[in-house]
Amino acid sequence: MSTYVYGITASSHAALPEGLSGVGDPPRPVRVLQEGDLAAVVSDAPEGLRPKRKDLLAHQSVLAEAGAEGVVLPMRFGSVAADDDTVTGVLAERADHYKERLRALDGKVEYNVKATHQEDAVLHRVMSENAEIRAMTEANRKAGGGSYEQKLQLGEMVVAAVKDREAEDAAAVQSALEPVAAAVSAGPESTGWLVNLSFLVERALAESFLAEVEQVRKGHPHIELRVNGPLPPYSFVEPGPAEHAGSIAGPASTQG
Repeated sequence: MSTYVYGITASSHAALPEGLSGVGDPPRPVRVLQEGDLAAVVSDAPEGLRPKRKDLLAHQSVLAEAGAEGVVLPMRFGSVAADDDTVTGVLAERADHYKERLRALDGKVEYNVKATHQEDAVLHRVMSENAEIRAMTEANRKAGGGSYEQKLQLGEMVVAAVKDREAEDAAAVQSALEPVAAAVSAGPESTGWLVNLSFLVERALAESFLAEVEQVRKGHPHIELRVNGPLPPYSFVEPGPAEHAGSIAGPASTQG
């Protein structure tokens, strides 16, 4: 039977709570596979696993229980190996990498930050900052709205100015939050977000990080910020088993 992998930790990690269960219906019992100085938190993998809410929560719950007693390298939801021997084989082959990552991530959590523009507010800001746009808007107004060509030109100028503002604001958000983080990882690009960044933060500095987020909100009222965390440091494990020769594979992450 294939093996579902929740995370990787040190073999000296404290024992998991008795009766801990994970994904599947019925939920599969969680167990630990040891290989040298490393261990993998696993269960049998159910057939036809899909990212349903119940199983997503079960995956996160196992990581939360394991992470409460020490650092764990979290695997993405759906990370599956052919069998237990495949998992321990990957642990043996990638031992130096995993031990380095465990040291680097000890005592740290992840915060994912996404930013968007408030459309009306950013248009107002663009108008107030750009004298050329203001002048053309006033000229069109006096001309009864302006010709089609004038309206088109004004629209193109506004779009270009908003794009410039998007780049400036994305850089401003990152530059403000980066000094409070140990590392930064860019998320996949998607339409609608100015910023999609994950920050690795010392658990002891989490309040300072969130306070800086609030300062960004206050200083940039035309930007909407969405913060998700604290999370297991999913974005800072790679290259993990999911990228290793197809030994452990699964669907894309549902985090963030």
